[in-house]
Amino acid sequence: MKRYIAVFRIRFINNLQYRAVAFSGIITNFVWGFMQILAFWAIYRTGSTNLPMEFSQTVSYIWMQQTLMVLFAVVFSDGEIYSAIRSGSIAYELVRPMGLYGRWFCQSAANRVSFTILNCLPVILVAFVMPEKYRMSLPPDIGQFFLFFLSTILALCVVVAFAMLMYISLFYTLSQRGIKIIVKALTMFLSGGVIPLPFFPPSVLAIVKLLPFAAMQNMPLRIYTGNIVGVDALKGITFQVFWLVALVGMGQLIMGGTLKKVIVQGG
Repeated sequence: MKRYIAVFRIRFINNLQYRAVAFSGIITNFVWGFMQILAFWAIYRTGSTNLPMEFSQTVSYIWMQQTLMVLFAVVFSDGEIYSAIRSGSIAYELVRPMGLYGRWFCQSAANRVSFTILNCLPVILVAFVMPEKYRMSLPPDIGQFFLFFLSTILALCVVVAFAMLMYISLFYTLSQRGIKIIVKALTMFLSGGVIPLPFFPPSVLAIVKLLPFAAMQNMPLRIYTGNIVGVDALKGITFQVFWLVALVGMGQLIMGGTLKKVIVQGG
C-alpha cells in the first residue's frame, strides 16, 4: 500500500506546479456557474411550485459543482496513460513492482485532487460573498457536512473506477478521441453535470438513479444542499459503495484478461 500512496503523493505534488492553468479554470468556472444560476433563476421566476429543488439548493448545487468540477470529471488530464497505451511504453509499466490497475488508479485520483485544491478555494470564497440570492449556503448541520465529505470521497473513487474502464477500452482501439467524447458527454449528463438529476422526467429518473452515474457528483452535491438528508443520505452512500466495489472488481477482472493479450511491437 505504501507504493500506491507514494504514487499518489508524487503525482499530487507534481500537478501543484500548474498554477496558471488553475487560475484560468477558476475564472471559467465562476463565469459559467453564474450563467447557470441566472438560467435557473429564469425558470424559478415563472412561479412554478412543483420544482424538485428550492432555488437556494440549486444555487448551492451549482457553486459546489463548479468548485469540484475537476474532481468529478471522468475524462480529465491523464495523457500519460493514453500515451503509454498508444506508444507501447506500457511495457515499462508492466515491469514495475506494483499492480498496473492500482498505479493508474492512484495516479488518476491524484491528478483530480491536486487540480481541485488549486481551483476550489477562490471559487468558494466568491460564492460565499455573492449577493444573498446567488450566494452558496452551508449544509444544515455538521452531520450533514460529514456525510457530504464522505460521499465526495466515494464519488471520486467511483469516477476514477469508471475512468479505469475507459482506459482499459483503449487497448482495443486505434484512437482515444471517440471514446473520450462519448464518455465525457454520457457521464456529464447522466451524473447531473448539466442539470441536477431531480429535474429529469420521472420515467427517465427511475432508470438513471440506478446507474453508476448517479453515484458520482449527483450524490455528494445533493447531500450538501440538503436535498438528500438523514436515512436517504445513508442509503445514497451505501449505493456509492456498491458501485465502487462493482466497478473496481469489474475493472481488475477485465484488465487482468487484457494484459494477458497485450503485444508490444518495436524495440
